Amino acid sequence: MTATGADLRRGPFAEGERVQLTDSKGRLHTITLAPGKQFHTHRGYLQHDDLIGSPDGSTVTNTAGFQYLALRPLLSDYVMSMPRGAAVVYPKDAGQIVTFADIFPGAVVVEAGVGSGALSMSLLRAVGESGRLHSFERREDFAEIAKANARTWFGADHPAWTVTVGDLVEALPQQVETGTVDRVVLDMLAPWECLDVVGEALAPGGVLICYVATATQLSKVAEAMRDAGSWTEPSAWESLVRGWHLEGLAVRPQHRMHGHTGFLITSRRLAPGVTPPVRKRRPGKGYEGLEDSEGRPAEVMPGSNAEEWTPEAIGERIPSDKRVRKVRRSVTG
Repeated sequence: MTATGADLRRGPFAEGERVQLTDSKGRLHTITLAPGKQFHTHRGYLQHDDLIGSPDGSTVTNTAGFQYLALRPLLSDYVMSMPRGAAVVYPKDAGQIVTFADIFPGAVVVEAGVGSGALSMSLLRAVGESGRLHSFERREDFAEIAKANARTWFGADHPAWTVTVGDLVEALPQQVETGTVDRVVLDMLAPWECLDVVGEALAPGGVLICYVATATQLSKVAEAMRDAGSWTEPSAWESLVRGWHLEGLAVRPQHRMHGHTGFLITSRRLAPGVTPPVRKRRPGKGYEGLEDSEGRPAEVMPGSNAEEWTPEAIGERIPSDKRVRKVRRSVTG
């Protein structure tokens, strides 16, 4: 890490650092400090030079007399304001992933896909320089954006991070040895297609956690884990975060909240040859016979065709190629 790396979190503001400015109404602005530059709003401007060399937590006054509080952004602030190609994993979900997957210092972790790098940075924070994070991303442009975002945050390329552009199923066996991975995090369209390969990579007892957007994906991956017979009974949940308004006696929930972003589902790798205990609560006959309520076979049931699993089909907003090219140029120069 370099001396100016944002992850060092100490010392005065320096050239090249990102600084978060908060005005009197709580509005946030993020700037990158550069000598001689100015930050303009409709209410005057302030000089970057007035912030360079100031301690974290300082205030600065612009030409119109308005004050701003200047702080180094937290990682949760940074990922919400950084350039993005793909949608980011929100901090509320990244925190759940790090905790419930038990990502620890020195762990060997596999991640797919990378997106804009938001989750990758949380995982790198957790494994530290003594761990390893093997990230896989099918799109080269997304991978470049993610690496640039992480480089800006840490101040340099993180020594524990390897980013591979390609398909996880094909590339993972070439990157890691069988049974040497501690944790696997899948943020992808069809994680059930990767269960065999990640199962081979995970050590017995290792944790698999998947982040999916829809209930149909959640059901699909849960049943695939059960059918494989090499995983513990999956556990699934979602987190909803509601802020509170705090002003005098007016203490109440905020009108807006961070609602559904995605589902998380976890399971652990069983030892080779071990059969999981029989479930006490059996699924209904319709599931056991792989037929729907009208007696149709599973292969013609809605959602059974792999070709139906596209980002558009599950309601994801797909960034245009033009937008991704623009973001890529902005972060990589």
